[in-house]
Amino acid sequence: MEQIEQLIDLTGNVTDIIFKNEANGYLVCVLKTKEGKITVVGNLPFVNEGDRIKVTGYRVQHRDYGEQFKVVSFEKCEPDTHESIERSLASGLIKGIGPVTAKKIVEKFGNDTLKIIETQPDKLAEIKGISLKKALEIGKAYKEQAEAQRIILQFQEYGISPGYAMKIYRVFGNQALQRVRENPYCLTEEVFGIGFKTADNIAMKIGIDMASDSRVEAGIRYVLSEAARSGHTYLPEPVLVGKTAALLGVLQDQVEHLISGLAVDKKITVEQTESGIHIYLSAFYIAEKNVALKLLRLAETEFPADEETLDLRIGVLEKMNNITLDETQKEAVKMAVTSGLCIITGGPGTGKTTIINTIIGLMKEDKKVFLLAAPTGRAAKRMTQAIGHEAKTIHRLLEIGYMEEGNDDSLEFARNESNPLIADIVIIDEMSMVDILLMNHLLKAIIPGTRLVLIGDSNQLPSVGPGNVLRDIITGGKFKTVQLNRIYRQNEDSMITLNAHYINSGKMPEMNNQKGDFFFLSKNSPEKLASTVVELCAYRLPNAYGYDPMKDIQVLTPIRKGIAGVNELNVRLQEVLNPKKPGLGEYKFKDFTYRVGDKVMQIKNNYNLQWVMNDNESVWGEGIFNGDIGIIEELDDENRVAKIVFEDRYAYYDYGLFDELEPAYAVTVHKSQGSEFPAVILPVYPGPPLLMTRNLLYTAVTRARELVVIVGNKAALQGMVDNVRELKRYSGLKSKIIAYGEL
Repeated sequence: MEQIEQLIDLTGNVTDIIFKNEANGYLVCVLKTKEGKITVVGNLPFVNEGDRIKVTGYRVQHRDYGEQFKVVSFEKCEPDTHESIERSLASGLIKGIGPVTAKKIVEKFGNDTLKIIETQPDKLAEIKGISLKKALEIGKAYKEQAEAQRIILQFQEYGISPGYAMKIYRVFGNQALQRVRENPYCLTEEVFGIGFKTADNIAMKIGIDMASDSRVEAGIRYVLSEAARSGHTYLPEPVLVGKTAALLGVLQDQVEHLISGLAVDKKITVEQTESGIHIYLSAFYIAEKNVALKLLRLAETEFPADEETLDLRIGVLEKMNNITLDETQKEAVKMAVTSGLCIITGGPGTGKTTIINTIIGLMKEDKKVFLLAAPTGRAAKRMTQAIGHEAKTIHRLLEIGYMEEGNDDSLEFARNESNPLIADIVIIDEMSMVDILLMNHLLKAIIPGTRLVLIGDSNQLPSVGPGNVLRDIITGGKFKTVQLNRIYRQNEDSMITLNAHYINSGKMPEMNNQKGDFFFLSKNSPEKLASTVVELCAYRLPNAYGYDPMKDIQVLTPIRKGIAGVNELNVRLQEVLNPKKPGLGEYKFKDFTYRVGDKVMQIKNNYNLQWVMNDNESVWGEGIFNGDIGIIEELDDENRVAKIVFEDRYAYYDYGLFDELEPAYAVTVHKSQGSEFPAVILPVYPGPPLLMTRNLLYTAVTRARELVVIVGNKAALQGMVDNVRELKRYSGLKSKIIAYGEL
């Protein structure tokens, strides 16, 4: 970790630009000072070769590049020599001035050059080759550049980094300072990447009243946004009012009053229900309403078929594929091909893949077009392997488009109401992972006349994103649903599938029997538990089964904090699996020092990040998604980029994107949804009852393909099996399905 000494100032001329990121102003340059030359790194927007600057920061020793100076803040000085003025003008700083023109101007006006350009640009027309029109254009460009620099430098007074200042300036231009001073909370709505806390810090520095309406309005939206991060699509009014008032230190009456104003401006939606008033960010209300209405509309369509003929055709497929469907599975197949909407739900080994294959067989016989998709890349790949036909992620199925900047609230897809998917049947697997916004976009692209089959396991944890989509659709009671309970896929030597069903029915799993793929190691102290997890991952399982700790073994844990939590286990596992070595690249971000060779997970959808196929560099695309796991192959400090290799592709990450990554030697069970691993290690130790639940344990166990090892406290394991509590999710989809279905 860098030891930051007392901040010092350096003044000098920029003699060389080594690296420049125009998007955020990050710069690596050589600064010539009285004491000699030094490499300077940091956010230095609008700094070019030849500029004279004063930088405030501290010296660091880089392992590869030697001594560097890290910039905390800076200011530009007037160039003090003919040479520095000429180099500054020739750097491309001002549109219309290149090296030749710069030389002519400095030869003519000397040290007065910049003053002439700013105050008397018409004089430039005295130089051969510069017309009066061009002279005035040069003067205008210089003033615009100078104003931009002044605004960005002035933002430093409010603790706004040059990188964020650049973002703000790009949105508001020369009005940036005025807009921020009037209402810093406008940044949360109009500048991507700036949240409430950053805006609130700026407001405090400016001296905005803590009880100002703009602050409280921003606080209301922030509380709703944070609720969405926890899976809620809305908050009951008393919950929202209480949380906002406590967060901001204001009266509840003021919060209640401003909720009404935000609703009038359509920034939030207020829904009156029998259970009380529900407050939504408008995007989630619209999504729930659209999903409910569209599902009901799809369900109205029927595709009549002669039942006797259909039974015969299914029988032929059974013989052809050497399978036997039970009556429930046959019902699911028939329902899928004759209904506009059908839901099939069941746990592992209950025959969902067999049903999909039979549905596809019937569709192919009729020369019907079918499409397969799943929410994540890993889930889509598993579906492809199991079915034998290509399955895409839902994002790729909908042909996600390029977005300058944005998040899940503002997705852009080529497939929508005006350009729907062309298919006779669309089959979506792993529906428990689909959140309300993605479901809304999917349904926009499906027109009545297309069959929609939703397949998933309603006993798994709900989606990481907001909503409780699959369960709400099923419990709404308006749609044809088949529940699969009989277990078919069970290797004679495996207990994983059987134990998953035991857990789901409230029974303790059978462990440590002769079948040898489901073990429990009793460790009652946190330290012994943690050290055993590391030992299993690094030595025992690789030696006994030949597993690769990076590719084949995944540690899943219910909690983040504590010795058995994600944070601590990642540090311990890294120490053993990828220890610090001389020459091994490192980059410290927040509380973790990333190294070349580290296992990492993408923790949010990035629709614009470009990737390249590992085995064919001519094939590329965009989008790395929440839950994708990769290995850091390179850390390039000079250019501040990391190369991360995923299962079948790689991508380059600007260091600024590390807030989208987490170490992944250990991950939460929630983050593992849709993935499958040869071996899963699950530490179980007493924790918060809302986390230590049956469906979390069930989800963890069903992530394993070949081996499960539970390490920890048997009483805590029994407590999870018994604990049917679930984290409360405020979701209104079920009530809308019921209400609209009765109209």
